[in-house]
Amino acid sequence: MWQIGLLLGCLTVALAETQAASAVDPATLSKVRVYVGTYTDGKGQGIVLLDLDPKSGTLTSRGLAAEALSPSFLAIDPARQHLYSVNEVAESGGRKSGGVSAFAINPKDGSLKHLNTESSEGAGPCHLVVDRAGKNVLVANYGGGTVASLPILADGRLGAATATIEHTGTVADPKRQGKPHAHSINVDAANRFAIAADLGLDKLFVYKFDPAKGSLTPNDPPFTATARRSGPRHFAFHPNGHHAYVINEINCTVTALDYDAEHGVLKEIQTLPTLPDGVEVKPSDSTAEVQVHPSGKFLYGSNRGNDSIAIFAIDAATGRLTPVGHQPTGGKIPRNFAIDPTGRFLLAANQESGTIVVFRIDPATGKLESTGQSIEVKSPVCLKFIPIAK
Repeated sequence: MWQIGLLLGCLTVALAETQAASAVDPATLSKVRVYVGTYTDGKGQGIVLLDLDPKSGTLTSRGLAAEALSPSFLAIDPARQHLYSVNEVAESGGRKSGGVSAFAINPKDGSLKHLNTESSEGAGPCHLVVDRAGKNVLVANYGGGTVASLPILADGRLGAATATIEHTGTVADPKRQGKPHAHSINVDAANRFAIAADLGLDKLFVYKFDPAKGSLTPNDPPFTATARRSGPRHFAFHPNGHHAYVINEINCTVTALDYDAEHGVLKEIQTLPTLPDGVEVKPSDSTAEVQVHPSGKFLYGSNRGNDSIAIFAIDAATGRLTPVGHQPTGGKIPRNFAIDPTGRFLLAANQESGTIVVFRIDPATGKLESTGQSIEVKSPVCLKFIPIAK
């Protein structure tokens, strides 16, 4: 039996490595479509569509892809045929729950057709992903402190949730954290485990995930704790599948972790500040997004208040981080940013100032340089890409 277990472990690692992210050659692309999730509280209208020139980094507005109610966070299925968004509201249809909406993507012009909306099974859904098989949407509900799995039907519509889990526990800081707040959910490369970061409980919950059933079951151990009052928010796997990173909203830090892909176990190896040296964390400071460059060489994290992108070099062998520097985002409250499919550009979405600013990534150092390109979008929150081949 031990031989079978060893073989399965090796297959899991191999699968993780073969599914590692890789950059797209810009010479093969005519453009990159950029979908922008927004808040619609009197400022935005829905999901905005932009075109990115993969050579120059120039952004061009294509208008509104679809009207939607606060589609703050987006996810695209592996076949790039459907887009899913949260509807980040406290109540919907008479229930204390937000929604998850499904859209069909028009391959010719990138426009979106609304298919249906299902309950997110909790108030204030703020993050979602499509699983690696394209069979389910997993959603994290900040206000409700829940995570849920919704099946994707044959035509791309969503079915009612097949799994819902409510987080429970004691918070370290009742005034700041209040209660459980599920802030993100991600699946690993093998599609076997889902990681949910809970800002209120200072925990990374790990769930066994069955894409065929859409089920979520607590792993053993069921979570990895972060520092008290750290507030884990967003989470990213390294392309090699052996390491992962969580950015902590409250104390403005990023934590590097080892990941045991066979057993779904995370272990902290290092925690570093995201703010520049000598800058103390103020009550108005917080972090938001974290992403690993497709090359696996660099990690980026956004600072709100300080309004900068923190840059780290990654040691691929150990997963450890080395600070490289900081880049001002050219706007206020960079709630989200994204690295384009070519790995050449980072787009920072400045929520409060209503701008998306384009930076060029130095492939040798990971440092960012402004391209001088930016575009206005009201209350931008999330950026997702679809590369369009020539």
